[in-house]
Amino acid sequence: MTAPGSIQEISIAHSPDSDDAFMFYGLATNKIRVPGFKFTHTLTDIETLNHKAINEQFYDVTAISFAAYPYLQDNYTLMACGGSVGDGYGPMIVSARKYTLDEVKKLRIAVPGTLTTAYLAMKLFCPEIETVTVPFDKIIPAVLAGEFDAGLIIHEGQLTYANDGLIKILDLGQWWHGETGLPLPLGGNAIRRALGPEAMKITTQALRDSIQHALDNREAALEYAMQFARDLDTNLANRFVGMYVNERTLNYGDDGRVAIHKLLELGHERGIIPIRANVDFVG
Repeated sequence: MTAPGSIQEISIAHSPDSDDAFMFYGLATNKIRVPGFKFTHTLTDIETLNHKAINEQFYDVTAISFAAYPYLQDNYTLMACGGSVGDGYGPMIVSARKYTLDEVKKLRIAVPGTLTTAYLAMKLFCPEIETVTVPFDKIIPAVLAGEFDAGLIIHEGQLTYANDGLIKILDLGQWWHGETGLPLPLGGNAIRRALGPEAMKITTQALRDSIQHALDNREAALEYAMQFARDLDTNLANRFVGMYVNERTLNYGDDGRVAIHKLLELGHERGIIPIRANVDFVG
């Protein structure tokens, strides 16, 4: 509990991407204020955040990959808002040349991290595929340089790969939807259980208010987010934000929640994730 009259500081960490920046616009610019609370923001890539949440419980609120949730569930719970969900689209395997799906299973593929949901989805598609971890923003250059046969791309690369002369081999969000009929939940926001029920609930509502504020003030929020939109013009940034900040970001919906359970259950059943997930939400 916070003493009367004092301010409780909540540390928030998310990725330096236009969709996350758009989502947190209201809080980051103090358009959304909560009496008795102060929110501080740190921007770090998602794989680093996954590891920090697992090993250090460093931030009160942190963006995570859903694939990382089972490893940090003892210390964090999922916020019921703030998720990035691919509805028939998602991370992609891309290459400089055309491959069949059978051929791609035999390739050496650059991936953005073994805790990313993109990696989990690809391993569900083909468990034996050979992977090498490369920073997400170095994957396209590495494929173009011939260091890898193909790359697994996340973030804005999903909209820009063709400009670099790469070819889409497989959209894993599309594949997942074909297999399950469900959207592909990629990333969410987790909150430290040690904050206690009241602070967890208030903070989750503050994030939901921030998302709603951005959706209601799209032009201003997009202008703010553009400073984080690597290699995207305003139209592409708007498209990218629309893909991952929408009604599902305010609330996963029943099928979104089912999809989170199914993704993690399949990951566990198939030996990709050693820990069974106990998924719970706040807010």
